[in-house]
Formats: sequence, C-alpha cells, structure tokens
Amino acid sequence: MKCPYCGSTDTEVIETRDSEDLETIRRRRSCLKCGKRFTTYERVENINLVVIKKEGKREQFNRDKLKSGILKASEKTAVSVDAIEKIVTEIEHELRSADSVEVESKKIGQMVANKLKKIDKIAYIRFSSVFRRFVDVEDFEKEVKKLIK
Repeated sequence: MKCPYCGSTDTEVIETRDSEDLETIRRRRSCLKCGKRFTTYERVENINLVVIKKEGKREQFNRDKLKSGILKASEKTAVSVDAIEKIVTEIEHELRSADSVEVESKKIGQMVANKLKKIDKIAYIRFSSVFRRFVDVEDFEKEVKKLIK
C-alpha cells in the first residue's frame, strides 16, 4: 500500500476491523518512512452480471431497475419497502451465486413473480401482467384462477 503523504510503499497494518455489514474491511496503517497514519478500506469487487433481454440484447444488471419494477407492481398494496429491498437483495445474491454471469430477463422475472406470489397476490398479478405481457382479459382470468386454486 502506498502512503498518501510521502508515497512510500513501506507501510504496516496496525489494526483491522470488519464493517457492520461484513462487506468492507477497514485497515489502519502506518508509514514506516514518515510515521504518519492513514486508513484504507477493502471490499470484494462484484462481478458484472449481464441480463439477456427477450430480443437478445444484452445489458448490465441494474439493481435499481429491478427494485423500481417491483415498487410499481406493489403500489397501494401491503408490500413494504423493506420487503421489496429484501426481494431485490435475495435475487441479486442468487444471481451472483449462479454458475454464469449471464442471465435471461425471463429468469429474473420468474424469480420476482415467485417471491411476490408468496407475499401479496395483487402485486404478483400486477407484476405478472407486465412480465408475461398479458394481452387481454382472458390472460388475467387464467392467472387469477390459478391463484384461487
């Protein structure tokens, strides 16, 4: 590690601490040349996930876009912002734990639908109507009948 004061690479770690979320490590360092102390932070570099859209176009995974879609489907329902954040975090974790860095948007949509179905049927139907591109009332009717069973 290079000292920000004198530029020397001769430094030592004095103290190491994990952050509360265990995502970052804080290290207190001392320069052996000038004697000044400084702090560094380490975090694991996340891999970039690539989403393959229906038309075959690829784009980088966007956590905020996923959250926004779930928020729209959950408007005026009992689904809390905390529950939505939990869904987004769980899905992102599952995607990052998978074998591939590429994932079809269809799979992400199905993951969201499955989670919403467990917590709020209205949010599930709203999300599904966009995700599955319901064309007419019969599509809604079929999905609602499945929920009632």
